[in-house]
Formats: sequence, C-alpha cells, structure tokens
Amino acid sequence: KIMYKLTSTNQTIFTKKLDAWYEMYKDFLNEKTLNESTGKESFTHAKLVSAYRSLRTNLPYLFTYKRYKHLNIQNTTNGLDGGVFSPMTGYPLRVKSYSKFIMDLLRV
Repeated sequence: KIMYKLTSTNQTIFTKKLDAWYEMYKDFLNEKTLNESTGKESFTHAKLVSAYRSLRTNLPYLFTYKRYKHLNIQNTTNGLDGGVFSPMTGYPLRVKSYSKFIMDLLRV
C-alpha cells in the first residue's frame, strides 16, 4: 500500500510509513532458512528483504523530482519506455555493431 501512494506523498511521510512497515514486519523479514546441504543460512524472504533494502538505500533519490521542480523531472519512467529505449526493442545483443548502435543512439 505504501508504494501505491509514492507519487502523492513526500519523503518525510514516506520514510515514516516505510519505517513503521519495517517495525511491523521485521521479525518476518529477519527469518532465516538453513540450507542443509551447505550448512549456510539465508533470508527466508530474500526478495522482500532485498526490495526493502533497495528502498532504504535509494530513498534520497526517490523524491528528486519534487526537490528540483524547476527541472520538470517526471515522476515515472513511462517517457523512457516508449521513447528513448523503444529503438532497442528486438535488437540482437550479440551483434558486433551493438556498441556502435548504442553510442549513435546516445548522441542523438
């Protein structure tokens, strides 16, 4: 629920909600599973832990579009999906001229 309101909140409120969410679920997030064949422990919910850590790490950048309003930064990547990256769709990755293609695309 927190992520759905990301564009309509500010960094302070979002941080408080994220911290409250973590406090509520920290025992769940810290659960570990023992791999019997290797004897090593890993997080049972590793993807969820990774997503939470990513949010905490990148929190200063999530609201950049609000701090620098004069730059008219979009709050989503929708403009990239249909614009900048669309010429690369379906382009074979193993073609020798791939790096030249990318460099030419970035110069435009």
